[in-house]
Amino acid sequence: MREQVGATRPILPLVFVTTLTSIMGNSLLAPLIPDILETFDRPDGSAGLLVAAASLPGIAMAPIIGLLADRFGRRPVLTPCLFVFGLAGVFVATAPTFEIMLIARFCLGLGAAGLVNLAIVLISDHFDGDERTRWIGANSGVLTVALAAFPVVSGAIASAFGWRWALAPLSLGVFSALFAWRTLPPGRPEVQVSLRDQLAGARIAFTDRTILTSVIAAAVSFAVIFGVFLAALPTHLDDEFGLDAWGRGIVFGLPAITSSIAAFNLGRIRRRVGASTVAIVSAAAWTGSFLLLGLAGSLVVLCVGALAYGIAEGALLPTLQDAAMSRAPADQRAAVMAGWTAMARAGQTTGPLVAGALLAGPGSGAALLSGAVGAAALVALFALRPFSDGATPTPTTDETTKKAAP
Repeated sequence: MREQVGATRPILPLVFVTTLTSIMGNSLLAPLIPDILETFDRPDGSAGLLVAAASLPGIAMAPIIGLLADRFGRRPVLTPCLFVFGLAGVFVATAPTFEIMLIARFCLGLGAAGLVNLAIVLISDHFDGDERTRWIGANSGVLTVALAAFPVVSGAIASAFGWRWALAPLSLGVFSALFAWRTLPPGRPEVQVSLRDQLAGARIAFTDRTILTSVIAAAVSFAVIFGVFLAALPTHLDDEFGLDAWGRGIVFGLPAITSSIAAFNLGRIRRRVGASTVAIVSAAAWTGSFLLLGLAGSLVVLCVGALAYGIAEGALLPTLQDAAMSRAPADQRAAVMAGWTAMARAGQTTGPLVAGALLAGPGSGAALLSGAVGAAALVALFALRPFSDGATPTPTTDETTKKAAP
């Protein structure tokens, strides 16, 4: 651990608050999608646009936010991200037309672009080695517990009061911004480097095999999560099983049960098994879960697939994050994690658009089965490009500069 316990303890609540805020945008929305499309008289294919609108800005903004956080410090970057998220959330919940909702979701995505990566960076700023793996896993566990609760809560609120009230919690990002401002120190990083050196250091970091594999996997994983699970499954549950918003929310909450178990035990698992093994097994389990989801003829079988999906997601995503952070140089953590998040956002944007095309064509079953194809591709990626367990991390920008000097 890098700092005294008294200094790190206040960071963890902020990490969890930031993570919880970041997932509200889609976890509250997912069970409401059919109701929103019906309100605005939009076809099923528009579900992809609705999900992708909040992901698109992260492709460009995540790297910028990472560079700014490394250069100016965490507080002056994280606080405005949370505030923009909360303010945009008000407009998402009150949008009078589908087009205005898309614009509001885009603005929400501007704020969300830096949240997931900065939460992981805050952990990496304060913890090393097994402790870092433990808290990244715990953070993922908190996330997955919330993924179980948020859809159920939003579905219940929507059933009782309408989908607009179910999106009202998005405004809580404003209060999260105040918490971040009061918790984080105002200072800049001790080591100041030029923008040119920052970009050069980030470029060197991304030549590392483990970081590059993790980044590619993040793009595919988030395309599968947001395109297949979050965009296609709500329509599938509505069309094939006739579930209302509350019922859809319960199904969406099931994976979080198994996902949280996997995430909270990741540190224990990683002490026995390497990152590459965890990644391969998780991706293989993901492949099987999407086959069950797409081919299920009964709701019981589909729920079994959802539980299997949760195990794979809970083990895979924190493993990818930890693998990248274990190799990132100290002064490039935010930049590396931002690049990771940018690729995740690219997948998060393209996945729903592909799913929307499949929903408009072959249907929701085909869209779900496409997730098995993506997960199988991850199995091949991890087998061909295994992670480097326990290797020496990439040098810092300062160390790289010194080595390059004559």
